Amino acid sequence: MIKEIGFIGLGTVGKSMAANLLKGNYNLTVFDNRSEAVEGLVAKGATAAATALDAVKDKDLVMTVLPDEDELKQALSAAGGFLEGIAPGTILCDLGTHSLEVTMEVAKKAAQRKIMFLDAPVWGTKEHAAHGLLTILVGGDNSVVSRCREVLSHVGLNILHVGDVGDATKMKFVVTLMQSQLMEALAESLVLGDRLGFTNDQILEVLDAGGVASPLLHKKGRSVARGDFSRNLALKYVHAGLCKVKEAADITGARLPGMEAVLDLYTEAMEDGRGEEDFSAIIKVLQK
Repeated sequence: MIKEIGFIGLGTVGKSMAANLLKGNYNLTVFDNRSEAVEGLVAKGATAAATALDAVKDKDLVMTVLPDEDELKQALSAAGGFLEGIAPGTILCDLGTHSLEVTMEVAKKAAQRKIMFLDAPVWGTKEHAAHGLLTILVGGDNSVVSRCREVLSHVGLNILHVGDVGDATKMKFVVTLMQSQLMEALAESLVLGDRLGFTNDQILEVLDAGGVASPLLHKKGRSVARGDFSRNLALKYVHAGLCKVKEAADITGARLPGMEAVLDLYTEAMEDGRGEEDFSAIIKVLQK
């Protein structure tokens, strides 16, 4: 039974996940380089660790949410990195989205230390994270996934075991491709409709009534119509995800012309300095 959890990475999504784990009455030890993030969780009942290495000692499960894969690699490879502190037989669950190469590198190093590894990239916005409604794609041994399912249920509504280690990362590429293209298609539709003389509300009413209706179209469409670009999913993360999709396409030989076009647009948005904005801000590039 999992009771002692070490949690590393308290960004926008990570801190919400950690807070939801505390509601599940787990003994949670947290670490992040930003003291304010740690202090907020300590106030809710978590234990603060001075280092990542301290956060993982004597734990049943270690969870990491590090969106920057370079940060993950440094933590794993540097002397004193947290992997050294994880005892054999412990489960390491990485909930970030990384390249397949990095994911498999982590899995290999974990296996060498007899650590059970799951890649479990999450899918959703900060609102989903806050309310424990994330979708979690999980790759790994079925028995290990079963042991973690109750813990994951406190942070995610949908827990989808998609295959072996690495398969969840691959599936996240598929999700990123669809999500980014849907947002770009919505942006193009609103721009064209505007040029043809329609209001955003008129366009969205029609789109919501037909076969192309979707939760993303409805929520993001209404936000864009109001001029609300409040960040739920940073554009920089979608761009980084698309770069990983391109790597996967290059490796497999998949022909994805739509992905190439969308990646170019997100790259332009990054060059315009919009990386910290919500990914719906892609429409601003088209409106230039």
